[in-house]
Amino acid sequence: MTPELDPVIHAQARLRVVATLNTLADGDQITFPGLKDLLGMTAGNLSVHLSKLEEAGYVEIVKTHRGRTPVTYVALTHRGRAAFEGYTTAIRELLDTARAPASEET
Repeated sequence: MTPELDPVIHAQARLRVVATLNTLADGDQITFPGLKDLLGMTAGNLSVHLSKLEEAGYVEIVKTHRGRTPVTYVALTHRGRAAFEGYTTAIRELLDTARAPASEET
């Protein structure tokens, strides 16, 4: 049986976002510009993908101010971490199945 891949995470750009956020310690966050620079994405593209991840409950986006400057922070939620872990497990299972040697005919 083929494992089910989470369609929210499976999109390449969102997979990169979640994988990057997963490198942060639990509860840590990164600024939107910092994440944008790490991923080499445009602000608009990143914003669209973060919205989809936020709708799924995989990321938390907090908008605040540092002095008078608006700052947006992004963090992976516990649900997002669990979804990423499930996704990577499903990918590994899929790859293991693909590597299984075919039965030899004699």
